Amino acid sequence: MSEREFQHITYEVSERIATITIDSPQTRNGFTGLMGQELITAFGRADRDDEVKVVVFTGKGKFFCPGADLSGGANTFDYDARAKDAVDVVGTGASGAGGEEPPVPTEGRDEIDGVRRDGGGRVSLAIASMHKPVIVAFNGAAVGVGSTMTLPCDIRIASEDARFGFVFSKRGIMPEAASTWFLSRVVGINRALEWVYTGKVFDAAEAKEAGLVSRVVPAAELMDVTYALARELAETSSAVTMAAGRTMLWGMLTADNPWEAHRLDSKGIYELGRQADAKEGVTSFLEKRPPQFPGRIPSDLPEWLPDFPGAQPQ
Repeated sequence: MSEREFQHITYEVSERIATITIDSPQTRNGFTGLMGQELITAFGRADRDDEVKVVVFTGKGKFFCPGADLSGGANTFDYDARAKDAVDVVGTGASGAGGEEPPVPTEGRDEIDGVRRDGGGRVSLAIASMHKPVIVAFNGAAVGVGSTMTLPCDIRIASEDARFGFVFSKRGIMPEAASTWFLSRVVGINRALEWVYTGKVFDAAEAKEAGLVSRVVPAAELMDVTYALARELAETSSAVTMAAGRTMLWGMLTADNPWEAHRLDSKGIYELGRQADAKEGVTSFLEKRPPQFPGRIPSDLPEWLPDFPGAQPQ
């Protein structure tokens, strides 16, 4: 598969790890409508591929994603004005710009309540609906949508060079990418409000202290650390169990009480306990050898798993 199948990202699979890299020198990795659609396509492909167990999401060069491509100028976020100027990039939402792009087909899913859907939100919901772990390696600045679209990811690792910012108050626009749902669940309501109110750009140390990232490593070590973790998951963890854990942990954030988790846990223990992965997990432990889990996602995805809250086609 050619890396340049896409214009703004690259997609590679090796060792059961899919790597999705923002690689858009023409926008300095700035988010555009086409980039958003390409990310949705790539994450969907990884989730549907039985041979992929883990996804790594990173950027190439100085930036991870410094936010929206602002080449549209003052009308970047004014879709009516852009339409009058005959600039129409379908699916950009509050995160996209880049009038040079052709329209992106969205199969009729580009509107909600009569307005254009936020493109960053379409990306974040595509990630949220996955059944496989997603590890983000922040190689540089992740500002605006560069931060918000990663909130549904599972593990975030930052280079010491990384910077973050929820800068919407400085641009006069709405916090996007469903970040008003995700951010407070990741770092707590008070820190989320502080960052949204101030719109400040902050360093990796503050991101780690708040729980936005789990590790901060020297820039030269970022990808080695990230791939070491990704390989550990790919080689030693059950894909079926990771899918169940990911879906349940996110899904239970909106459960009314722990009995809902208990109900699904009980069903899961029964169903997964009959499958080959459970037998291999016990046998490999008793035989003191690394496990060779046969389960594949999505082929062996348990039917009883709940959808991510509010999941819709992307």
